[in-house]
Amino acid sequence: MTETDIPRRSIGAVTVLVPDYQEAIDYFVGTLGFTLVEDTRLSEEKRWVLVSPGAGTCLLMAKAKGERQSAAVGDQSGGRVFLFLTTADFWRDYLTYMSRGVEFQQEPRHEEYGIVAVFTDKFGNRWDLIQRESK
Repeated sequence: MTETDIPRRSIGAVTVLVPDYQEAIDYFVGTLGFTLVEDTRLSEEKRWVLVSPGAGTCLLMAKAKGERQSAAVGDQSGGRVFLFLTTADFWRDYLTYMSRGVEFQQEPRHEEYGIVAVFTDKFGNRWDLIQRESK
């Protein structure tokens, strides 16, 4: 088997624990401008909710169940930046998010890899908003 014979893989979704499905949809779609890809009821209490920033990996909204999962909402990475949202137009997205009440933890800064600013989503997860440098 050669390298060209190996099927390409991708991560289709990353689970994000949330306290409520509709609250998560409202935030990710209404505030961050993501697209609601799917919202399917699986049972009385469980739904399959996927949102996407427009390309790449989707986020699967998982309603926290029980004490352990509820405690992890907003702290899924132990306080580190959890997700990285790349953009082709940093200033457009940064200013849009600011106008919608997104809380940035620092002023935008230029790094070797591009321009970046850390924000916290409604649930406490830390994100990098990044526009990568062209090389």
